[in-house]
Amino acid sequence: MPSRPSEFDLPGVTPSRQKRSRETTAALLGAGADMLRTHSLAELSIEALCRQVGATVGAFYSRFESKNAYFNALMALAARDGERRVSEMADDARGDADLATRCRQLVGGIIDWMRAHEGVLHAALQHDDNRPDSWSPFKALARANTERAIPLLLPAMGKRRRAAKSRAIAFGFQVVLGTLVNAILNDPGPLSLHDAELKVRLSDCLLLLLEAEMKQKS
Repeated sequence: MPSRPSEFDLPGVTPSRQKRSRETTAALLGAGADMLRTHSLAELSIEALCRQVGATVGAFYSRFESKNAYFNALMALAARDGERRVSEMADDARGDADLATRCRQLVGGIIDWMRAHEGVLHAALQHDDNRPDSWSPFKALARANTERAIPLLLPAMGKRRRAAKSRAIAFGFQVVLGTLVNAILNDPGPLSLHDAELKVRLSDCLLLLLEAEMKQKS
């Protein structure tokens, strides 16, 4: 969790310039993210959360306007981390890497981010119907993933039919992200979000989709 003052400049969060106060805010956010791995947002008790970090309920509400503001802060921090990881993935996937390597790097990075924020993502998905805006930061992040992936994957797919290949990359990421969202929300199996095999299977799936597009002649 962040510790610099500017990283807590979030809607509904009372800013603090004192290190100890920021540490308490970070502890509350970290504990809540962990608790959401095993509890729904409705089940998340502010009293239990505060006991876990040794804070009072009054201390919680002096930092967060409401429980919804607290959850919005968790989502904003997860989205920021996702944006940072997207940039790092873009840097890692540059160079002379072949298409298979680039697929593994990009898919692996997305899965690592989702594992890191699984509880927050699950809670956001669960409440999407009641709060239409709750999933919007992650929808934007998904679009950013796709937009950054296209120029990274295209050079490894050859020079011809760039528009069609770009479309194939976008669809490939739709398949990847849809599979991961389903794994978070429903965990239907056979592979869960935390199975090591998932990275391999999804990377191979993306690679096969792109290779099929590369074989098209018109």
